[in-house]
Formats: sequence, C-alpha cells, structure tokens
Amino acid sequence: MICCIYPREGFSISSKKTVKNVPCVFCGCLCDDIALEVENNRIVKNINGCSLSKSKFLNHLEDRLLGPAVRINGILVEVSLEKAVAHAAEALTSARRPLIYGLSSTENDTHQEAYYLAELLGGVVDNTSSVCHGTSMIGSQESGDPLGSLAEVRHRADLVVYWGSNPQFAHPRHISRYIRQPGEYMQNPKKDRKIWVFDVRSTATSRIADEFFQIEPGTDLEVISVIRALVRGHEMDIDRVGGLAIEDLAKISEAMKSVRYGVFFYGLGLTQSKGQHRNVDAAIRLIQDLNSFTKWVMIPMRGHFNVAGANETSTWQTGYPFAVDYSRGYPRYQPGEYSAVDLIRRRETDVLLNVAADPVAHFPRDALEHLKRIPIINLDPKRNVTSLIAEVNIPTAIAGIECDGAAVRMDGLPLYLRKIVEPPEGIIPDRDVLKLIIARLRMVTKR
Repeated sequence: MICCIYPREGFSISSKKTVKNVPCVFCGCLCDDIALEVENNRIVKNINGCSLSKSKFLNHLEDRLLGPAVRINGILVEVSLEKAVAHAAEALTSARRPLIYGLSSTENDTHQEAYYLAELLGGVVDNTSSVCHGTSMIGSQESGDPLGSLAEVRHRADLVVYWGSNPQFAHPRHISRYIRQPGEYMQNPKKDRKIWVFDVRSTATSRIADEFFQIEPGTDLEVISVIRALVRGHEMDIDRVGGLAIEDLAKISEAMKSVRYGVFFYGLGLTQSKGQHRNVDAAIRLIQDLNSFTKWVMIPMRGHFNVAGANETSTWQTGYPFAVDYSRGYPRYQPGEYSAVDLIRRRETDVLLNVAADPVAHFPRDALEHLKRIPIINLDPKRNVTSLIAEVNIPTAIAGIECDGAAVRMDGLPLYLRKIVEPPEGIIPDRDVLKLIIARLRMVTKR
C-alpha cells in the first residue's frame, strides 16, 4: 500500500538544524541523500543536490501565493480559506463535466482525496502523464512491464541505453548517482559499464556516452523493430533504416544479446514521437526478446517527482493509470477521450480543478482558449500562469518541504517524504484543502 497516514504532530521549528537523507522533490529520480541546513524556518543550504534541486529547496519561499483569492468582477480578491473553499465547492457542484487534473507534483494522500472527489462529482480525473508518459502506461498494458530498480542498475548493469532521453539536462544526478557510481558487481563503472544514446540529435548526454546512434526523426518504431528482428535471427533485405546501416544494427543487436545485465532507459523522445505507445510496445517486446539470451530491464525516465505515484495510486484505486471518468458512477478509462487535453479541446469541460500543475502554461493553444472561458480552481504553492486566469486560487504547502507524504520513484519504489520547515501561516497541504472541499460538497448535496 502506497497511500497511508503519517505522523504529523510534534513538529517544532528549530533556529538552526541539519536534516539528512531528505528525498529531493524535483524529478523522478527522487534522490534521497540530500542534506539540508535550516535556519529560522528557512532552508539555507542544500548538500548533494543538483542545480535543479538546490533551486527547488533554496527558493521554496519565492513567488508564493500567500492567501486564498476569488475573482470578483474580473479582479482577484483575497478572501478567507472558508470562502474560497465554498466558492470552489459551488463551482464544482454546478458543473456538468468537472475535470480534476495535475497531481504529479504532490504526494500520494492528495491523490486519494482527488479520486474520491471525482467519484462524488461524477467527473473526470487525469494526471500529467496523459501528455508525457501516458503512452508508456498503454504500452505496458499491452505488452507487460519489464521493470527493474535503479539499485540493480547501479550494482549490475554493464550496458546502459538511453533512448530519446537527455538525463544530463533533465535528471542531472541520474548518471552520476546510478551509472558512474561503483556497485557490488561493477567496481570500475567507467571502464566496465558502457553508455549508449539513441536520439535524433546530439545532446549533453550523447557527448559523454561511449556510443551515440543518431536516428532520423519519427523512425523509432522502425529502428526498434529491425533490432528486434535481428535479435531473433531474421535477415533484412534493406541496407538502412532510420539513418543507420543494417550492419551497424546487427552489431548493436549482437552486443545487446551478449551483455550480462542491460537497462533500457527511455524518455519523451520515444513516447511522444511518431508511433507513441506503439514505440513503447515495440521496446518492451525487444526487452522481452533479449531476456531469452541475457538479463534486461526497462525504466521510463519520469519527469515530475511523483508522476509515477499518480499512475500507481490511480491504478490502485480506480483500476486505471490516468484519464478516468466517473460520470456513470464507476470508473471508465479511455485515453484520447477522457484525457485532459482532449476533453478541453472538445469544450466538454465546464470547470477545472487544477492540483499541483500548470496546464495554462503547457496545454495547446486551442485548449487554452477554452480554459479562458471556464472557472479554474487552482491549488498550488506558487504563482504560475494558471493562477493568473484562475477564478479561485488556494495556496498549499509544498510536499516534501512543508508537509510529509509519500512519492514513487521512476523505477516504482515508494519513498517517504520529509517535512523540513513549517509552511507560511494559514497554508495547509493539498490533501487537507481537498478534504475541506469534499466536506463542503457533501454538506451542500447531502452526500
């Protein structure tokens, strides 16, 4: 069980302290060796963290929404939390097709409340994976999930493949912590462990790799399918595919069969290129074929620190990883129909409850045009583009900094988040705001 109740009482503010073994709440690596120095309830130093981690922790008080606000006559007016919750509950109960979206930058208890609220409303609940690694979920539903752990990779892998991923930019400590660190069976990783990169262009990661294979855009499915055929012993009657020569692909397939332990990391360059979930499906089947010869695992390079948790908790509670519709009183699943962008583009959604995300900054323009026309209830610790047009803004505590909880690492391992400092006065966690909205909704509707 990933969602659970954590002890929250007895937390005190110390004038100066050091907190060790803190999980970083930025990316899907969830590096749990961070040490933080705290003075007067503010984090002043981040030890071991990358530049992104340091920015997240050291600037936790910057650009904050410091109080609830409701838009009245086009102007955001500060109100009490009770009035903001009442306004949010009224908008949600009057909606015909409410959408709850986000959830990838908050902790797992919040997810539980979001799913319960969606069920009460008969609405739709979706998370940010529908615009990034949702295709990974679909691919694994069709072909399985040959997942491994990052600890296994560090201790055993002698070949690491990054496909459509640039961890040096997006996950700065991924290589230094799990690939370049010595392991139990890999004492000299720089010599004994090889890094291959498959991508459409040179990247910071490809420049430190042992081998870089540049493929043509949109040809991932063809290249993976040919490698799979070569692994299975088939002969090809073509000379090149995806910009790579068949003889080079044959050498690649033989090398992949001969390693002791291989890992296939993949990112949005695979999940969002032409083919989408079929790319992931083909990659999974390639890993399954390779496991007839040796040991291979496959791990998605997840972005937000708890987007994997959003998928896990959604699957646990609804049976489906994202894009879940409760309009008939029970959960239904249909990516492309119930996913957030598609609902908004079709102008079906008439109110949006946004939790720990920024859809206005990242959704397509036609979706944005509809978002401008409907009420948005925004739960987020900081000012973002969504907060600028929201009808209701309710600031929340930052998970893993100002409140505890649990999150799921990119390899599926749940980790417990730490409360390091107290949130600004009057600010409470996302889960507690959702509980207030649910209580108000049940009081109004007698449910």
